[in-house]
Amino acid sequence: MAHPKRKISKTRRDKRRTHDKAVAPALGVCSNCGSAIRLHTVCGECGYYRGKLAVEKTVTA
Repeated sequence: MAHPKRKISKTRRDKRRTHDKAVAPALGVCSNCGSAIRLHTVCGECGYYRGKLAVEKTVTA
């Protein structure tokens, strides 16, 4: 198995890890009901996507 010849410093290790972080998803507003939704997804509240009905929502009592 391969082993490093020299210890990687904390600075070099952390510079490599600068892009490994959590990012918040991009949010938009539903054009039909106005609720906040993730971009490029069907609205979970009304079932519309880009102004057209994509998913038929059923009402449960």
